[in-house]
Amino acid sequence: MDSSLSPTIALADQDTAGLVVALAGLLQKKGWMLATAESCTGGLIGAACTDLAGSSAWYERGFITYSNEAKTALLGVDAGVIAANGAVSEPVARAMATGAIAHSPPSRVALAVTGVAGPTGGTPDKPVGTVWFGWSVDGDVRTERRRFDGDRATVRAATVHHALQTLVELLLAR
Repeated sequence: MDSSLSPTIALADQDTAGLVVALAGLLQKKGWMLATAESCTGGLIGAACTDLAGSSAWYERGFITYSNEAKTALLGVDAGVIAANGAVSEPVARAMATGAIAHSPPSRVALAVTGVAGPTGGTPDKPVGTVWFGWSVDGDVRTERRRFDGDRATVRAATVHHALQTLVELLLAR
């Protein structure tokens, strides 16, 4: 376990601020920068990262791409991919993560989220609380689909926490 993590608190039990501290330490140790690409969280991940003083040493930039057009214009997500799969999908989360890297040359790490935070917008295939995640760590891309219960604020907070926790886990495994 990294020294920036509390030895008595398991990673899964870290609060968001604790995860950011761990993330900062891991990225600084490697000399890597992070870019974020957010849809359903509207910048909450970037805000959590920049709440930590000194984050400019490891946080490069954030893209808030709430609309499909923003995903295409800012991250290079192919409009055809969005049309074929919907914005809340594995191919879009993957493209957002790789697009964040491509549009942030100093970054070697990116995380992306796209989901249905609610209370409306859900479908039988993609109910409220469905979120697709994408992580790019030094060229390796991983995606995951999760569904969180609760109101809009709860879904968004859970999304931020899961995105950061998984990124810390991926960095610890390298």
